[in-house]
Amino acid sequence: MEYRNMGRTGLKLSEVSLGGWLTFGGNIEDDATFSCLDIAAEHGVNFIDLADAYARGRAERVFGQWLKGKKRSDFVISSKVYWPMSDNINDRGLSRKHIMESVEGSLERLGTDYLDLYFCHRYDEYTPLEEVVRAMSDLVQQGKVLYWGTSVWEKDQIEDAVAIAERWLGYQPFVEQPRYNMLDRHIEESILPTCVDKGLGLVVWSPLAQGVLTTKYLNGIPAGARATYSEWMKKDLTQENIERVKQLNVIAGDLGLTMAQLALAWILRRPEISSVITGASRPEQVAENVRASGVTLDQDVLAEIERILAPCQ
Repeated sequence: MEYRNMGRTGLKLSEVSLGGWLTFGGNIEDDATFSCLDIAAEHGVNFIDLADAYARGRAERVFGQWLKGKKRSDFVISSKVYWPMSDNINDRGLSRKHIMESVEGSLERLGTDYLDLYFCHRYDEYTPLEEVVRAMSDLVQQGKVLYWGTSVWEKDQIEDAVAIAERWLGYQPFVEQPRYNMLDRHIEESILPTCVDKGLGLVVWSPLAQGVLTTKYLNGIPAGARATYSEWMKKDLTQENIERVKQLNVIAGDLGLTMAQLALAWILRRPEISSVITGASRPEQVAENVRASGVTLDQDVLAEIERILAPCQ
């Protein structure tokens, strides 16, 4: 495993990380989660990405069970705040009340006294940004959070948060978590350069487009697959994209890579990316994904990939 600094900080993240969205505490059994985490740790994965909303707190609890007996400092653990956790009108958004109460809930479920990273899971248009920045900065000051970040924020929102932190001599966000993959490159135009300019690292989610950028759907949709019910996948799982993946899979085979490894290595071609957050329901998937770390794609390969992906830009 190779490691990268998170933006302008000294924190080092594994190039390939493991996230708990749609898996931990939800769609897979706890024993399978523990096996995936074991393999990840054995291969040098140090960043585990979670959120309070993942399985309504179950993802954090399951990871907290696995963490018992492990050396806490070996891992970079993140969680997030924003989405409703109950019917309580204040148990949502980015008000100071919700942030302060939510971090305590995440710490309790995880069984730790601090989070390495704490993300604002979306932008809250109903809460003044000054209130958000001050609350997150206070958590850093208290030692409950080491770095705070944003997730799926726009360019102007990130810039405003950094400016407010600078004005008050507070702690700025140092990481953004956007969606980014071969089929969704929207961050390249403005979000990515803004993060670089302001010193934020990027840890990207859905690097395999929920399985579209693997060989899983090359011959149709398997029974029970996520594509049979996921609204997220409809715009990616098109015949045009399947044809692209077939061409990309040939390139992967020529390089001795799987399609998933090629897709991850393609993201990591950009030094601005700190880590790719992968999901897994089986330990074999983890073992496959981590091998994308350190893969270098030469210019001829990148040019051919661009030719195939050109209509996606």
